[in-house]
Amino acid sequence: MFSDLIQILIYAALLVGLAVPIGLYMARVYSGELNFLRPLERGIFAVAGIKSDQGQHWSAYALSLLAFNAAGFLLLFLILKFQDLLPFNPAGFPGLPADLAFNTTVSYITNTNWQSYGGESTLSNFSQMAGLTTQNFLSAATGMAVAAAVARGLAARQIKAIGNFWVDMVRSTLYVLLPLAIILAIVLVWTGVPQTLDASVSATTLEGANQSISVGPVASQLAIKQLGTNGGGFFNANSAHPLENPNALSNLLTMIGIFVVSVAFPFTFGRMVNDKRQGRALFAAMGVMLVLGFVGIYTAEKAGNPLLAGIVQADAGNMEGKEVRFGVVNSALWAEATTAASNGSVNAMHDSFTPLGGMIAMVNMALGEVVFGGVGVGLTGMLLMVIITLFLAGLMVGRTPEYLGKKIEAREVKLAALTLMIMPLGVLVFSALAILVGTGQSSVQDAGPHGLSELVYAYVSATANNGSAFAGFTANVTWHNTFLGIAMLIGRYGYIIPVLAIAGSMATKKIAPASAGTFPTHGALFVGLLVASILIVGALTFLPVLALGPIAEQVSLAAGQSF
Repeated sequence: MFSDLIQILIYAALLVGLAVPIGLYMARVYSGELNFLRPLERGIFAVAGIKSDQGQHWSAYALSLLAFNAAGFLLLFLILKFQDLLPFNPAGFPGLPADLAFNTTVSYITNTNWQSYGGESTLSNFSQMAGLTTQNFLSAATGMAVAAAVARGLAARQIKAIGNFWVDMVRSTLYVLLPLAIILAIVLVWTGVPQTLDASVSATTLEGANQSISVGPVASQLAIKQLGTNGGGFFNANSAHPLENPNALSNLLTMIGIFVVSVAFPFTFGRMVNDKRQGRALFAAMGVMLVLGFVGIYTAEKAGNPLLAGIVQADAGNMEGKEVRFGVVNSALWAEATTAASNGSVNAMHDSFTPLGGMIAMVNMALGEVVFGGVGVGLTGMLLMVIITLFLAGLMVGRTPEYLGKKIEAREVKLAALTLMIMPLGVLVFSALAILVGTGQSSVQDAGPHGLSELVYAYVSATANNGSAFAGFTANVTWHNTFLGIAMLIGRYGYIIPVLAIAGSMATKKIAPASAGTFPTHGALFVGLLVASILIVGALTFLPVLALGPIAEQVSLAAGQSF
């Protein structure tokens, strides 16, 4: 127990110690204060025809974003569909079927990285590098650009522009993602992660047999998959694979990579709106939910399976599906981080977690990317809940809600409320449709409540743009490839477009000085109200299906029943 606590504290200290300066650094990047790469910036702008000094209305910003993502979709789809005709395919893999190519393409442009395929047995090196790794950068930069635009909109005074999408994309990539990814990739190679264009290497086992081990450009993809909260692994087993996560050091570094940019964004926000207290309040709300989630997963996994009580060592916990070298604490910490940060990578199989441990991972995603969430979009998801919370508080005291000195009116509340429908649509409606047509039952591995959890987890993961899965779920069928892809699109753009519209609306408003009736949004009371609002909305939406799935399974195990 003591060693577990030490590991947790080291991780938390390193994470926050890095996140604070990175957050302040990013604020300077988006404000244009940093210019050490300005010549390279100008060259890119000149070639692309970007007028960097021209701001965009929120609608133009959104249209630029959609057009850029549409172009990325087309390019990646063609790469995957026709990879057999492209270079760097030493294993001779054929092109992907249309439904799988669609699902994978949507997955990567939406920063979900859901994997209905086995990476080392399906995709060429060219597809992994030019296709997936490229989109790992671009989808992450898209989310970061949105966060910068929203912060500008909230801080602006009676203007229509919220920034320039193309400038924000370039700066997110050049100044933040690329340098961090290069550093992390080099360190990961040092820890033993492969980085090669070869398809495989041969080894002789202890029994004297020959074994072919798949390799490839792993470290470069691993670095950005974590830093960009993408999560799509080079190998099918993701970060549970010994070549993708060879030792305790690589495990620690990649866990920091999962969170470091997302955790930095509240501090970026505080600096950009000229009130660091606001950023700290958002960080505190996210942090409270993160700690609650981790304690829940750790406690559930440490308690183990009730059916095995007295059979296994009492302090061993639930080790099914976990790496012995990482144990319960690092598996629980990774599971909490990857589902709270919308990353989706795994170092243990979530399908083998206890019912309550798996449920908390599911709840992290179902709350809508607010527990730090994906890079950039996690912050904007929390800001949407801030608007909902202030609206509810305003109803209680009979006062028009305000945030950062600006009144929150009917337009902003309606747009924020609209986003509350995204998760129920993608999760509950699409899961029900899958059950209705029969693919829900045929794709699950287990009977009873756990089978329902496998199905619901898949659609929660897709709609929340997370990408992790209960491994017992067979997703690579036409129905799920299609509807999981649609859920990813709804989950991505169903949040981005409304929050940009809110930013555009707020940018045109005057800032009124605080009065005696102003509800402060930087104190402990507001943080508590914000966390409570998020949890209540989540419970009202998903408690019934959770009761039929993981809660029913946990009760059954406690009663000695298995399915």
